[in-house]
Amino acid sequence: MALGVIPARLGSTRLPRKALLEVEGRPLIAWVVQAALAARELERVLVATDDEAIAAAARDAGVEACLTRADHPSGTDRIAEAIQAVEGALIVNIQGDEPEIEAQ
Repeated sequence: MALGVIPARLGSTRLPRKALLEVEGRPLIAWVVQAALAARELERVLVATDDEAIAAAARDAGVEACLTRADHPSGTDRIAEAIQAVEGALIVNIQGDEPEIEAQ
């Protein structure tokens, strides 16, 4: 199984609340989710976040969300927490702040 995990948080220092910024009428995270869902190789997509507002936006965009601790130093650490119960999967780290990413 291939699992796409999108780490996202609101604590960005350069651009606060970046994941929820509206881009053409939709939250930035929704654009990333849309591209991940279009990737045929991914059987499942999950947003890993420490914020309920991002989790809600992820669910609204059609994927599940996993609430993680807020103290992770990186998105990779957030993914590591989110996938602890996942066995035998290929994990794809999809950056949550790239709204123009394309499924290929």
